[in-house]
Amino acid sequence: MFLVQFAGLNHLSFDPASTESLGLDSPAEDGSDPGKRKRSSIPPDGGRNLSLESIPMGLPMSDPSAWATAMNNLGMAPMGMTGQPLLPDFDPALGMMTGIPPINPMMPGLGIVPPPIPPDMPAVKEIIHCKSCTLFPPNPHLPPPATRERPPGCKTVFVGGLPENGTEQIIMEVFEQCGEVIAIRKSKKNFCHIRFAEEFMVDKALYLSGYRIRLGSSTDKKDTGRLHVDFAQARDDLYEWECKQRMLAREERHRRRLAEERFRPPSPPPVVHYSDHEGSLVAEKLKDDTKFSEAIQTLLTWIERGEVNRRTANNFYSMIQSANSHIRRLVNEKAAHEKEMEEAKEKFKLALSGILVQFEQIVAVYHSASKQKAWDHFTKAQRKNISVWCKQAEEIRNIHNDELMGIRREEEMEMSDEEIEDPSEMKETEESALVAQLEALKEENDSLRWQLDAYRNEVELLKQEQGKASRDEDTTKEQQMKLLQQALQGMQKHLLKVQEEYKKREAELEKVKEDKLKIETLLENLKEQQSMADEEDKEGDVADCQGNESSTSRVCACSQEKECPVEKSLSNSPVKSEREVLLVGIISTFLHVHPFGASIEYICSYLQRLDSKICTAEVEVLMTRLQNTFRQELSGVGASLEKRWKFCGFDGLKMT
Repeated sequence: MFLVQFAGLNHLSFDPASTESLGLDSPAEDGSDPGKRKRSSIPPDGGRNLSLESIPMGLPMSDPSAWATAMNNLGMAPMGMTGQPLLPDFDPALGMMTGIPPINPMMPGLGIVPPPIPPDMPAVKEIIHCKSCTLFPPNPHLPPPATRERPPGCKTVFVGGLPENGTEQIIMEVFEQCGEVIAIRKSKKNFCHIRFAEEFMVDKALYLSGYRIRLGSSTDKKDTGRLHVDFAQARDDLYEWECKQRMLAREERHRRRLAEERFRPPSPPPVVHYSDHEGSLVAEKLKDDTKFSEAIQTLLTWIERGEVNRRTANNFYSMIQSANSHIRRLVNEKAAHEKEMEEAKEKFKLALSGILVQFEQIVAVYHSASKQKAWDHFTKAQRKNISVWCKQAEEIRNIHNDELMGIRREEEMEMSDEEIEDPSEMKETEESALVAQLEALKEENDSLRWQLDAYRNEVELLKQEQGKASRDEDTTKEQQMKLLQQALQGMQKHLLKVQEEYKKREAELEKVKEDKLKIETLLENLKEQQSMADEEDKEGDVADCQGNESSTSRVCACSQEKECPVEKSLSNSPVKSEREVLLVGIISTFLHVHPFGASIEYICSYLQRLDSKICTAEVEVLMTRLQNTFRQELSGVGASLEKRWKFCGFDGLKMT
């Protein structure tokens, strides 16, 4: 019998199911004469906590009237051993202990198994006496015994630490107090598995974990042990639990099906058969916008049923004609909705642009607050908040700006789709070397412009970071900004030089073209004059021949005088022909785009796209002659060692 003492509430240690508590004959533990009984000694606390041996009651169980009288005096409903009431018309107000509710001796707390203990109420385990053994509670100061995780639907427990002389009858005697035991599987190694009928009985069995068991009054080691009760995983428990879960799932599905059927909308009423009266009603409904859907469905059903015949064909034709006239109303409605949508888009765009303007103003306030004049007067926390707010405002502004730009792009694409016409066929023409050079210079100009933009962005970022950093970092950032500004100025100067060089080369090419045209015209005139002189009569006047020779000599002299500056300029420079001049310009542009240099094979592969007759040896000889324009360097390590040509024309210009 369990005796649990709660703080402020003492359960009676009285159990009618126990023969010992009724004072019946039972063998004494010390082996004394069973006829001699011990006199109960009342504890000093006034008998509030009564033990088993302190209540020597001599009421025989065979006298139901005396048993009922005793229970009536205690204010309990008189009940027999089987739980049947002895007095059906019992009134608890007639008992001695009025004010106490009727107590059932079979309820938890008065029976063998105690009720579940609340977690916030301290509990003290006491000695449990059985017929064949005694259970001694563990030390209350020790932590509770550890248990494994509870398996689902667990009805089986593992019991370890049994005495070697323990039998199944003793185990049944101890654990049948927790509930109905279905099976006991005992092992030879002092442990067993017990399966109960219900899951809550396992919790009662776990209450015995930690108790020391002693068989009779023996102190032999084989007759003692320390119980360890824990959850056990059994396939039968798992199978029953799964069956129960499946049954609950079936019940839940059935309940849901009933709920769905209850809330399911009723089926539509059946469509009536066609008649002249019904046809006239449907024709009127087709002209009404609110009832058009219902009427068109009825018309569709009639046509599918085969209600159309020679007699009703005209009526059906008029109804179909009414349905066709409804299309015009739908088109007008769609146009009205599209107009409303366009107006809503315009309103949204105007509102979004207004929001962006306000965002720009807020960001400008943050930037002005980040300047040194106002920044030094704020605390660190205020500066941190201002910087965080500024970042958040800029992110939101960028998101709204992207959204507005996306709307404008969509509008532009729609406009371009409307204005697109069939493109005319374009004729492909071969580009000359001069056009290629111009395009290369344009690309170089664009790349320099992009670099300028990148430097400007870096300068702006440095300006923003300058306001956030401390005064110690201001000097270093100012130096960086100055260096960037100097680099920006250098790039601008370089860009201007490239533009001037481009203009000079263009003018030189035009002059060379003009000189070439003049020389070609002079040569053609000379050829014509020579052919005319050959056709004339060989017996002409000697004076005329001398005059012709003098004219030819004058023309040759003029042509030689005009060709002299070109030849002199070509003979003095390492470039010997116009072709080499064009090659030098193209190679310079190509290497300027590749600042880390390029191999001779890479350069020739690019030139051979323009002219397939160019060879590698010719290009390499030309580049070695121009040492102030091109420089050869070795790059790489080990097996990746490679000769690369770089453009050094700007440095060579300073040297020359």
